[in-house]
Amino acid sequence: MSVSERKFGELSTGEEVCIYRLENNKGAYAEVTQFGAILVKLCVPDRYGKLTDVVLGYEDPSSYETNGCFFGATIGRSGNRIAGAKFSILGKEVLLSKNENDNNLHSGPNGFEKKVWSVSEIAQDKNSVTFSRISPDGENGFPGEFRVSVKYEFTEENELKIFYSGVSDKDTIANMTNHSYFNLAGEGSGDVLNQYLSIRAHYYNPVCDSHSIPTGENEAVEGTPMDFLKMKPIGQEIEADFSQLQYTGGYDHNFVTDNYAPGNVRLIAEAYCQESGILMEVSSDCPGVQFYAGNFVEGEHGKNGHVYEKRSGFCLETQVEPNAVNEERFHSPILEAGERYSSVTSYRFYIKE
Repeated sequence: MSVSERKFGELSTGEEVCIYRLENNKGAYAEVTQFGAILVKLCVPDRYGKLTDVVLGYEDPSSYETNGCFFGATIGRSGNRIAGAKFSILGKEVLLSKNENDNNLHSGPNGFEKKVWSVSEIAQDKNSVTFSRISPDGENGFPGEFRVSVKYEFTEENELKIFYSGVSDKDTIANMTNHSYFNLAGEGSGDVLNQYLSIRAHYYNPVCDSHSIPTGENEAVEGTPMDFLKMKPIGQEIEADFSQLQYTGGYDHNFVTDNYAPGNVRLIAEAYCQESGILMEVSSDCPGVQFYAGNFVEGEHGKNGHVYEKRSGFCLETQVEPNAVNEERFHSPILEAGERYSSVTSYRFYIKE
């Protein structure tokens, strides 16, 4: 195992940023950059032993400065949508920027994915790198100085583990995630509609309309196109005459994962590509996962000269429910002052014969 560092390039400010390669003894590797604590590459072997980059992304940091699709991004402090871009905490209303319709999306504009992070630790024995930063009190409207870190670790079992940790000096929101788009046939290989997915969730959160704020209910997936309890192609029912899919242009919903308990890391989803033979297992301690089928990717000039179009990749973003801070029936994303936020999600890759 080895962790190596190199220059990634310059930002528009002239600041140079580095990229870190986490390579295991089998030659598989992940590359992450201090700009945005972003996952840039994830190269694992296919059934023929050929290394395949299974995440969408860009070649240089300047493209990540725009990154309207959030390719590979570390999202914080709060992933997903907050209705009306406002919430109350300790009886005080907090106002955020409206950066998607009337909502706040992914804590933006200029959330954690647009910040330069410090490298606080490189652990060769763990094949890991830890990024950290101090999010100042009031950054993007969120209360409290939030000292936060994200650790990427890549194992001999081709498993990428992402650890989130942080402490705030005021009550705040902590609901971080990673926004990587996966294509198990390889980035730039076309759409993912024939790739298979299962999600261990008997319930999902329906949304009110095209603004994608949940109704607050948990609805059963059984008998609907939202049922991924058994593995099926992503595209099998994505164009179904079903209002939830029509609201969001395809899958873009939170699934309430089974067997949640605080700190309980368990398998929540699996994806498989027959062409490459690559199977991905997703494990997390989060209560939910947003399955997004890349419905709004269009004309994105990515790695290796590839242009990404609609449904060129899919996301499995572990989280609490969207708008949970405004919905008493959901899991609370509130982090009390002085308490430690921690969460872990992993993506493990192997060949299914």
